[in-house]
Amino acid sequence: MVRRPGRLDVVATPIGNLEDLSARARAALAGADVVAAEDTRHTGQLLATLGISRPLVSVHDHNEAQRIEGLLERLARGEVIALASDAGTPLVSDPGSALVARAAAAGFEVRPIPGPCAVIAALSVSGLPTERFVFEGFLPARAGERRTRLGALALEPRTLVLFEAPHRIRETLADVVAAFGPERRAALARELTKAFESVYRGALGELEALARGDPNVERGELTLVIEGAPASCAEDHDAGLLERALELLLRELPPSRAAALAAQLSGASRSVAYARAVALQRGRPAGKG
Repeated sequence: MVRRPGRLDVVATPIGNLEDLSARARAALAGADVVAAEDTRHTGQLLATLGISRPLVSVHDHNEAQRIEGLLERLARGEVIALASDAGTPLVSDPGSALVARAAAAGFEVRPIPGPCAVIAALSVSGLPTERFVFEGFLPARAGERRTRLGALALEPRTLVLFEAPHRIRETLADVVAAFGPERRAALARELTKAFESVYRGALGELEALARGDPNVERGELTLVIEGAPASCAEDHDAGLLERALELLLRELPPSRAAALAAQLSGASRSVAYARAVALQRGRPAGKG
């Protein structure tokens, strides 16, 4: 494919501390013909703080599809577009993936300007294995859907990274404990790189208790890092059989009894079977079992 004249720069911006903005990112923002921003007010304030004045166009979850054609036309005219989210690296739980895909498919250069990312920052200070990890973004806001998703992740052997809203962190930690057990190691990073940055480390049960007792935990942006399931939990039983057995047994038995029988049938540990039983029961509509 012949490369066309325009260019799309994917620019990482600070997640808190402005000093984390690289010289290259500053130059990319200053040199762009237009800045495509998730929130033009937020990015406009950042540019003003940096002494940069550039045209802005909004590109967010609700209008990205409508904006793409106009931005591609600008690229076709040879313009340089800087894509920036509210904080961190664009496309990581933020809009922009459709624009990047269309620009690349059309033959325009798409250039990364790397920098801050809350996922990597939280992993780096979590004290948990970082060789292999899974980023899940935000869990579903609805309790039933969230518990179902956590049940599906209970046997994931890789380190998990989640974002969560401050007002949901207590109930989310309670659901995580129910799905994964209270002993799984975890770290909760709050307000990374900002003045009140805090990283809480410990077992999931300890973090849940902390969130219930300390109101500061639910103040600010949160990233939760969770140790993956032990290999013995993930491999030493028939996961499909466990799931089918629990679905049948939970129609007639409480979770503890259903888990005990399903564990014997599938080879799973009692703790894994019970965590999955609780997640399945909580995810059921009212009146079903």
